[in-house]
Amino acid sequence: MKKDKKEKKENPVITTNREAHRDYFVLESLEVGVVLVGCEVKSLREGQVSLAGSFARLDGDDVILYNAYIAPYKMGNRENPDSKRERKLLLHRSQINKLKVKTTERGLTLVPLKMYFNDRGIAKIDLGVVKGKNHFDRRADIKKDSTRREIDRAIKNRNRS
Repeated sequence: MKKDKKEKKENPVITTNREAHRDYFVLESLEVGVVLVGCEVKSLREGQVSLAGSFARLDGDDVILYNAYIAPYKMGNRENPDSKRERKLLLHRSQINKLKVKTTERGLTLVPLKMYFNDRGIAKIDLGVVKGKNHFDRRADIKKDSTRREIDRAIKNRNRS
């Protein structure tokens, strides 16, 4: 039997940067490629990656990802690349020019939000243009989340009765 329509698979997320949503307001996000070498893709497929504490910076005409951890592949050889090395991000020239304008504004930075494989199996990063939250912003978010949880719990308990 032939299938007329290809089944649409959802992009499998490798990892998310939970700190980014806690510490920053995400103003905009865009999908970018990343240059990987050696067995790094095999480590990604195993989920051996962390974006915590990572950020991107414009370096001349390139965008470089710093502090992203990709564990060395277990079955690799001694030529495994450094796990916290700098990785070049792949963007179009127009996207780089827009990011240059946005990051020159005070307080805006580039942070990876999540890493995933696209439909063709290519590793992509969801890069966010973010602005830092103040301490009172974080407290307001915590308060809002806790009240939402209490309301949900009350509704759930009321429906059981």
